[in-house]
Amino acid sequence: MPTLISAAGAPAGLPDLQLLVFAAGLVVLAGLIAMTEAALAAVSPARAAELARDGARGARTLQAVAGDVVRHLNLLLLLRLLAELTATTLVALVAVDTFGAGWRAALITAGAMTVISFVVVGVGPRTIGRQHAYAVGRAVAPLVRWLGRALNPLASLLILIGNAVTPGRGFREGPFATQVELRELVDLAEQRGVVEHGERQMIHSVFALGDTIAREVMVPRTEMVWIEESKTLSQALTLFLRSGFSRIPVIGESVDDVLGVLYLKDLIRRTRGGDPAAALLPVAELMRPATFVPESKPVDDLLSEMQAARNHLVIVVDEYGGTGGLVTIEDILEEIVGEITDEYDVERPPVERLEDGSVRVTARLPVETLGELFDVELPADEVETVGGLLAQALGRVPIPGAEADVAKLRLHAEGTTGRRNRIDTVLVSRIEPTGHADTTPGRGEPADYRGNQNRSEERQSADA
Repeated sequence: MPTLISAAGAPAGLPDLQLLVFAAGLVVLAGLIAMTEAALAAVSPARAAELARDGARGARTLQAVAGDVVRHLNLLLLLRLLAELTATTLVALVAVDTFGAGWRAALITAGAMTVISFVVVGVGPRTIGRQHAYAVGRAVAPLVRWLGRALNPLASLLILIGNAVTPGRGFREGPFATQVELRELVDLAEQRGVVEHGERQMIHSVFALGDTIAREVMVPRTEMVWIEESKTLSQALTLFLRSGFSRIPVIGESVDDVLGVLYLKDLIRRTRGGDPAAALLPVAELMRPATFVPESKPVDDLLSEMQAARNHLVIVVDEYGGTGGLVTIEDILEEIVGEITDEYDVERPPVERLEDGSVRVTARLPVETLGELFDVELPADEVETVGGLLAQALGRVPIPGAEADVAKLRLHAEGTTGRRNRIDTVLVSRIEPTGHADTTPGRGEPADYRGNQNRSEERQSADA
């Protein structure tokens, strides 16, 4: 009886060689599938479409597969796992037959299949697939497409079952084929020295345009320069020259009533055309229609619309229908490339003492620092910089030549800097106690300045 039991329990006569051949074939098949996975993951749909237009063989099928690559990668993963696990099972049967059931057979099977799977399935085929992605893709695309039609329902069913037993919300397409975000690829490229730091920042800025709205890039209404519709073209030309802008909004009763946009080119063409009376025409006759956009409009959509309409300036409207500010194409470009300056912009020292006792300071100098220079107490509750102090005293955006008196100091706006023509420097001097400088209470502005017709046209301007 013991002899019969021993004979019945022994796995004698198993075709070990045949099982090993089958296992080797399945490992090779798994490697081919892994190579196909790597190739399809590296294929660009745009590049596949280009090859299809060029008439490359198999390119049209590759384009179709690349257009739905996630579904096909899920199927290939299922087939690769099936091949690898089946090969491991066959090797385990041979190990048990040779060494008997126990830890020895288990360790030999696990060790051998781990090395074989890593080298034959993981490294070699995937390297070839990535190196020759389009050649491999065009070769296997017809078969992959056919398999997708035949076996995809099975893969989808298994993904559905997996999502059902997994806590939380699963992925409809499965968690296997994830496309790495281009942002991460850019960061990796910078780490490897493929792109420079500035290039990486620029690419990230392009991505951020879709999440940026017009309110975030606009020139606020407090910094706009505008002109009333009743002003003459001669007065408008003076404002153009002093402000440095080439486009200025035209308003009606208030800044919330924007009627149009006046262009410097149109004004020059009209006033220099030989008609002496043209300089006395109101700006309303020469202005162009204004374009209005909501402040919540995405910047990338706004840029596309401005390019299509060949429009460089739009007025931003807030939620209450009032003027929130304005946006130019240059404002949007600055979100990508950073601050735009020109050849007239120079680096200046923050404080420069002059021979006549006055001091030239940058507009960004803190108000407290200016007060310490002249040993005076300056109002710094609502503003932080000298430029802001001057704007507060004037009640409008300062342009070159604007003056205001604050705490026995005379502030005189000088040159501008940057594309927005912000005041760059302010000339500060003490007011001698002669009593001849008549000022208006609450405004700190000399009477002769208010009486100057040209200077009275300074308004808060649209950036152009």
